[in-house]
Amino acid sequence: MIIENQKNIKVHFAATENMQHFNGIKGFGYQYNLFTAYPFLERKLYKKPTHPILPCQFKGKAHLIPQYVISNSIHAIQDSGLFTLMFGSRAGKKDKQFLDLYYEKLIEFTLSHSAGASIVEMDTQKVLGVKSAWDYRKKMKEDLPNNRIINVFHIEDGQKGLDEMIEFSDYIAISVPELRFAKKKMHLVRLANYIKNKKPEIDIHLLGFTEKRLFDQVRFCTSCDSSSYTSGLRYGFVCGQKVSNINIQKALGLIPEKEMRVITKYISEKNAAVLLLNLYSEILKYEKHAGNQNRITTRQKK
Repeated sequence: MIIENQKNIKVHFAATENMQHFNGIKGFGYQYNLFTAYPFLERKLYKKPTHPILPCQFKGKAHLIPQYVISNSIHAIQDSGLFTLMFGSRAGKKDKQFLDLYYEKLIEFTLSHSAGASIVEMDTQKVLGVKSAWDYRKKMKEDLPNNRIINVFHIEDGQKGLDEMIEFSDYIAISVPELRFAKKKMHLVRLANYIKNKKPEIDIHLLGFTEKRLFDQVRFCTSCDSSSYTSGLRYGFVCGQKVSNINIQKALGLIPEKEMRVITKYISEKNAAVLLLNLYSEILKYEKHAGNQNRITTRQKK
């Protein structure tokens, strides 16, 4: 659920199906998260999965991860994983028959494991056309009556499609990376304002939104997501410094010792320190630029 009378946009940390990531996020008392269904569905569709699941404390019981994330969140979003399916390691043409099967597995997974999460729809506009997206959209609304559905606007929908989607939806998403790729990034604020002005009660999610300088202009949006906190582990730099230069013990001390022990049980102290420092840096930026994120502080935990 979204906080009643929410005053500012809430930043959801993405990739929280990875328990190494989520353990760090939970350690800071951060409660807005996004996970993808893709690695779970991939194991139902292919004999040899390529997308790893790092279950840590749920070894052998990875199916418990979604509910753990949801139950430790004020609000959790489940991404369909469609982008990873279409453009990840298994990139290639997928016909309607295959996507129908993917949809079927997504619904089964959601009904079994994702109660309480908001669900990103099967936005197939780019692969099967706008009509296909509407077919899945209407079907999902019937198949998941107890989950909020986030419907995704894409450039292919056009003005008419956007207006129809606003009328149909109570939660709509804008793909920020798509606008960036199409060199239409500056349309984001105008587009979000158009949606909100046309339907003031609608919730808006900004997919892949990392433009901190624009937060003040989109405070009226409900949510956004970012995986920027993983950059230290991926690229070897945190806050402009090489990870080899960080003070490991000081970084580990950013969260309560009990929470830190959970993390270092599964990854090295160095990698844990990099993750925590990166998370802390991002959290402070979000709280500064986007406003209150309802984080549980160490003092509140005690």
